[in-house]
Amino acid sequence: MQLDLLIDFPHTQSAHCESGAAASLLNWHGIKLSEAMTFGIGGGLFYGYFPFIRINGLPLVTYRAAAGHILKRFGKIPGITMYEKRFRNQDQAMAELDAALAESIPVGLQTGVFWLPYFPRALRFHFNAHNLVVYGKEGDDYLISDPVFPQPVRCPAQDLARARFAAGALAPKGKMYYLAQAPDQLDLQPLIRQGIQSVCRMMLGSPFPLIGVKGIRFLAGRLVRWPERLGKESAELHLGHTVRMQEEIGTGGGGFRFMYAAFLQESGKELHDQALLDAATLFTQAGDRWRQFAVMAARICKGRGGLDDTYPAMAERIMACADLEEQAFRGLKDWLRENSAR
Repeated sequence: MQLDLLIDFPHTQSAHCESGAAASLLNWHGIKLSEAMTFGIGGGLFYGYFPFIRINGLPLVTYRAAAGHILKRFGKIPGITMYEKRFRNQDQAMAELDAALAESIPVGLQTGVFWLPYFPRALRFHFNAHNLVVYGKEGDDYLISDPVFPQPVRCPAQDLARARFAAGALAPKGKMYYLAQAPDQLDLQPLIRQGIQSVCRMMLGSPFPLIGVKGIRFLAGRLVRWPERLGKESAELHLGHTVRMQEEIGTGGGGFRFMYAAFLQESGKELHDQALLDAATLFTQAGDRWRQFAVMAARICKGRGGLDDTYPAMAERIMACADLEEQAFRGLKDWLRENSAR
């Protein structure tokens, strides 16, 4: 006989699955952090364009840190113990999930979106780093707080097991995680500083031309030549893929730039620091430029482009994003230097 398991776990809809799942787990333990603050402290912002790594046959373009990066950073905060485990055996993985639920522990899972039946068919694609929180089980159905849905959802055990062991790039291998220990509260000032430092290092300091602000400029240089190098149809496929990763994959819009602006704004108020508020304004402007690029790209992909909608014009928009982000990160770097001297 199967026993029903249910944890009183408040569901919160989020823009991004990993920061949303992390914030929900922290809040359940009494640490009240917004999704934006979780994203910023976790050093979630990034940019990378990797034409030699293919996702569904198209270059990997990412506006966020690697999958699991935010959770890993929180697991390193003093006082927090993050339990994490991957599996080779499906039955063992599901048994350990049930065992944790029986102990009233909400459990985070990494899954493949394509195999989750509660996703609308049009939104299912082979992305294997989707995070969700399981908070109960009724009969053969798991009760799930999926951060990108407005309400809790249910998933049959067989489908959830398949999603946990989806094959391909970023295969989750049954990954489960939960907070085994957490302090009553966090000292936000050093955590905000460390989160900003981590992102500044990657966006300004990487020697590789495909990463950070250099990577944004690299994309602009590549994009302007796509029609000539790839042909019209393939160029539009690349363009649509770039915009999809920027606007549709739980980014909060503008390739996570709006979410990072919200983090800086919240941090500026928390620390009473005008420099962080000014940086937030620059990231909002950068997010707007990314959006302008996306709108123009969408018109071209749908065959509705006007005379001003061209690949060189889109490249100019992207270069403007790079300029704004470089200005913002250099300002944050100065802020870090001044803060370390205090």
